[in-house]
Formats: sequence, C-alpha cells, structure tokens
Amino acid sequence: MPTKTTNYGVKIFPILILALFCIMCVPPTDSSLSDGSTADQVYWDSVRAVMCPRKMSSAAEYYKNRDWESTVRIYGEIIRYGCDRDEPEEVYQYFAIAFEYLGRFDSSEYVLLKGLQILPDNVNLRKRLAYSYKKQGKVEQEILEYSRLSDLLPKDISIKTELARLYGDQSAYDDQVDILRQILEIDPGNENAQGDIARVYEMTGKDPLQIYGERFHNNSNNVSYGLDYANRLLNAERPEDAIEVLKQVIRQDNTSKVAYRQIALAYDRAEMFQQASESYEELFKLDPRDFRVALQVSEVNIARGNFGKAMRWAEKVITLSNSGEAYAQRGNVYYKAFQECRSADISIDDRIVASLAHDSFIVAEENDYRRYHNSLVWLEENEVLFGRSQWFMLDANKKTQGYIKPDSECYKWVEKKLDKDPNW
Repeated sequence: MPTKTTNYGVKIFPILILALFCIMCVPPTDSSLSDGSTADQVYWDSVRAVMCPRKMSSAAEYYKNRDWESTVRIYGEIIRYGCDRDEPEEVYQYFAIAFEYLGRFDSSEYVLLKGLQILPDNVNLRKRLAYSYKKQGKVEQEILEYSRLSDLLPKDISIKTELARLYGDQSAYDDQVDILRQILEIDPGNENAQGDIARVYEMTGKDPLQIYGERFHNNSNNVSYGLDYANRLLNAERPEDAIEVLKQVIRQDNTSKVAYRQIALAYDRAEMFQQASESYEELFKLDPRDFRVALQVSEVNIARGNFGKAMRWAEKVITLSNSGEAYAQRGNVYYKAFQECRSADISIDDRIVASLAHDSFIVAEENDYRRYHNSLVWLEENEVLFGRSQWFMLDANKKTQGYIKPDSECYKWVEKKLDKDPNW
C-alpha cells in the first residue's frame, strides 16, 4: 500500500516535467548565451529562426489593426526573446509608437532610450524621443535631443528651425541666434530665419543689420551675402554704406547685373547722379537689349540736369522698344528741360521745347501709356505751346525752312525740329 509521501511524489512529478519543458522552450538571455557552448548558441539561433518571424508577423498584424495593447505585448516579447537583433530600428520605433497611441509617453521614452543604446545615431528613434519629451513637457530633454539631431543632420533646416524655436521659447536668445545663423549658412535667402534674427535683435536692443553685416564681413567673397546686406542697408536708408558693400561685391563678380542695379540705385538715392548713370551704363553693357536700363540712364541724367545725355538715352529707349513708355520718356526729358530753362515771360524757344514734349506725350497716350497725362494737360492749359501766332511772328527766312529749332544756350542739346503745322 503506497504511503502519502509516495502519492505526493507521483503527483508532483508531471508538474516538474512540464516546468522543465517550458523553461527549455524560452530562449536564454544574451548573457547566458555568452556563457554557454557553441552548440547552445546554434540551438537557440535555430529556435529564434522559427519563432521570431512569427512574432514579427503578429506584431505587424496587431499594428495594422490598431490593437495597441496587443502590439505593446508582442513587441515586449520580441525584445525579451532577442528577436530585435535583425531589425532593431523597426522594433523599437513601432513599440514606442504603440505606447504613444496609448498615451503612455513615459513608456515610449523608456523603449526609445533602450533602442538608442543599440542604435545611438538613429535619427528616427531620436525624433520619436524628442516627441515623447515634448508630450511630457520635458523641455530641457527635448532641446537636448534636437541638438543631437542637429549634429547628426547638420544640413536639415527643419530640425534647426525647431531647435531655434525651443531656444526662443526659453528666452535663450544667444543660442537661438546661433542656430538661426547656422540656418543662414545653409540657406542665405531664408526669410524666416532672417526675420527671426531681426526680431530677436530688436527684443534684445541690438541693431538687426549687425547680423547681416557680420555675416558678409566674415565671408566677404560671398556675393549673395553682400547683395543681401546691401539691400537691407538700402531699405534702412543707408545708401552710402550700401555703395561700399556693393563695390566689394562687384570686385568679386563684375558680371553681376543685380550688383550693378543695386549700386546704381544706391547712387541715385544718395543723389550721386553721375555715378548712378555710369553704373546703369555698365549694367546696360551686360544686357544691351534691356530698354528699361536705358530708361534709367535717361532718368538719372534728367535729375543731374544733363538733358542732352538724357535725350540720347531716351532715343535709345525708343529704338529698343518703340513703346508708349519710350515716347513718354522722351516727352519727359523735354518737359523737365522746359521747366528748368523757361524764362519768366515764356520765350519762343521755351514754346518750341514745350511743344516737342507735348507731341511725345500725345504719341505715348496713343500707345496706351498715360503716366505723364497731368504734364500733358498742364502744357495745354497754361498756354505755353508754340502755335500759329508765334509762327506768324517769325522771321521770313525761318518760315521758309518749314520748321524751327531752339537756339538759346539752355536748349543747345535739342536736335529735333518742330515742323510747321499745316494749319498755320
């Protein structure tokens, strides 16, 4: 007859066998494998070769079905069984995302930190970790992660932009400006970065032009930096300073049409009209078909009082474009010369030039250009035009020519003839 002890031993024996079997079915940890034999390593690798693809497939299915609890559970098993070795980025990234959908950002952080121990330079894991810190309000850690990302991806403007924003939110303005400067090194024309720097400088009482000046002076062979700085100096009504910058730019690139256009504009604003004319003429050499440049040469010579040169360039504008704007420019040269030279009692020469202006304005309006319409009306309403009564009073010898030209000193540059009107 069996004793109680014997019965107890018989009952527990199957349980021990089952436990031993379960233990054998679970792969050992990495540390136990390192202590085991080569045969053990081969055995457990063969077990994983069967088990890991199944678990990875299950994880993908759970993720696809948005079953986040099951996704978290299966990825935990994948890591525990060492199935994360072949695709660690995928495992830790989607494991963390599943926790995010569950709103467990602290768990997401833990998983990502573990993954980064394996893949310290992995960009996707660090981006998710920065997001986890953001959701937890851990601003300092978020800044640290974006700083690491900026080092890993030094040309990525979006990362630097976010890092600059974080520094700005924390009133770390020096650090913010440093990152914004890095953005401008990559993309000199980045208007957002330029605007942010200007705002920071205004908030901290600094001259926003300083940043652009420093950038150019530190890279004086960079034409785009010089052009940008000069443009900002012009906008700040500092044309003389812009001229000095643009001189350096032109020394670096004497084919830059933008540089010549800007320096001509700077000279014009500084009322250095001769230099403005010379700069526009250099620009015209680079593109002799651009009638608007020729028009600008004419304009600055009107301002300079050199009406002869202004007229020669106005005629060149007509040759290039034959547009209403071109004829209007010629009319404006005559009109401004008339206003400059006219005597208190309007002379015959004054009337001739006024009529030449009037004729050109008429042609301009016939070609749908009415910018100088008010000047045209002024000439008609103020009785300054040459007409029948003036022709009647002319010397007989001049009448026989059928035309008349001014001969006073102020109008010696006028070459065009005023022909006799058939009604006179």
